[in-house]
Amino acid sequence: MLSKNSKISKRDFIKKSMALSTGLVCFPCYCISGNSPDDQRGNLIREAMFQEESARGTMCRICPNECVLKEGEVSKCNNRMVFKSKLYTMAFGNPCSVNVDPVEKKPLYHFLPGSRAFSIATAGCNLVCLNCQNWTISQTSPDKTRNYDLMPEKVVAECTDKSCSSIAYTYSEPTTFYEYMYETASIAKKSGVRNIIKSNGYINPEPLKKLCTVLDGANIDLKAFSESIYLKLTGGKLQPVLDSLKVYRDSGVWLEITNLVVPGWTDNLQDIRNMCRWLNDNGFSSAPLHFSRFYPIHKLEQLPPTPVSVLNDAANIAKEEGMKYVYTGNAPGNELSDTICHDCKTTLIVRQGFRVASNKITGGKCPVCGHEIGGVWD
Repeated sequence: MLSKNSKISKRDFIKKSMALSTGLVCFPCYCISGNSPDDQRGNLIREAMFQEESARGTMCRICPNECVLKEGEVSKCNNRMVFKSKLYTMAFGNPCSVNVDPVEKKPLYHFLPGSRAFSIATAGCNLVCLNCQNWTISQTSPDKTRNYDLMPEKVVAECTDKSCSSIAYTYSEPTTFYEYMYETASIAKKSGVRNIIKSNGYINPEPLKKLCTVLDGANIDLKAFSESIYLKLTGGKLQPVLDSLKVYRDSGVWLEITNLVVPGWTDNLQDIRNMCRWLNDNGFSSAPLHFSRFYPIHKLEQLPPTPVSVLNDAANIAKEEGMKYVYTGNAPGNELSDTICHDCKTTLIVRQGFRVASNKITGGKCPVCGHEIGGVWD
């Protein structure tokens, strides 16, 4: 069974209650130094992959930030540190959030519909999005959250015990707990358990290609289609994310894409058209595209929620530009969530929230016209 230190203040209890509404359980101020195999290293649990020495210090090559760190310095993602000229990760076997979710919540609509995903996250993120809904864990480090003791083998065992079809690396940014994710996914793959990732796509090609050898599905946040907006909204760049989409495509990992439509930031309809045109031109026309409604949170609390009409406009533009499967989400009662055959327009999957009410897809095809529906169906 999972275990945690249960002491929590009234203020933290309120934070926990708020987090539950987004599927998270997060707790501040909990030290994990006891988990370390070496007391001198404290929170440093595993030597990091994809590191190299440089004239200025030790470089992390996992993501485009490519942090160069001197002794004792911490990476921008808050969970990598240099000790005796070696880079270590503080995020291994110590997730701060563990839940069982419907796979539709990721969202993944064409990946084992109606199945459950054993979802884990550690603290940390390599971006600093102004609109982050999970900022209480993404913008901190593993030594400041209350964590589960859950090594890779135990993750796979818990997933199986809870009758989940997949393990989802999600909530914060899985790239920042790369070693933990990769080892867990490798064990899961050998055990016949699927692996899926919900990510910002901000990762370098080499580590992504290695990761794709153990992944089955991914939902990538394409946060904007303007370099200037990307930098101002997230602190990152657009091009590395576009490059990552191509790696997923070429690696055969099932891919779905989410675009959060933020008023005044990413709701420019011409930018949305340009994004959809790029996706179609680069071989992503069959990748489900999810337009998600923004709600005021974190550093953008002053903004209004995205008008449903704007979501619908975005969906119509996507279809005009050749995207075959377009959905809108986070707008209860106003969502476009059913899967419709692109060829004969038969409704194939009916969804009510995150629940699959009916699924007519047979052998990955429409039973009416025989058109193949892209996805992972069994």
